[in-house]
Amino acid sequence: MKSTTALSMVRVFRAMQYSEQGLRSAWRDEAAFRQELVLVMFLAPITLWLGLPVLDTVLLLALMGLVLVAELLNSGLEAIVDMTSPDIHALAGKAKDCGSAAVMVSLFILGGAWLGLAGPALWQRLG
Repeated sequence: MKSTTALSMVRVFRAMQYSEQGLRSAWRDEAAFRQELVLVMFLAPITLWLGLPVLDTVLLLALMGLVLVAELLNSGLEAIVDMTSPDIHALAGKAKDCGSAAVMVSLFILGGAWLGLAGPALWQRLG
């Protein structure tokens, strides 16, 4: 039983290492990821500072995370498409466009939610 637990811990540790490599790679190679991370680093403290209801705060922070997740998945999709299809191909373009659209949709959802939930509180604090 101990060996199974030890192997599980090794798997978890390796998975964390792969995740760290993915984050480093996204930071190094993807300007959009860096821009979205800066956006989150700007919006998250403001969201916390506004003192919104807990559910609103959690929702907004989760949507910020969703944007980063969408960008990471899009970056991975683009990398695999580029690796498997170096030539221009309609399906490769479609895959990349859909990944990009997922990021855009996540940004629109975050923007709408932030304006609807945090916007009035920010306006009240500043005004």
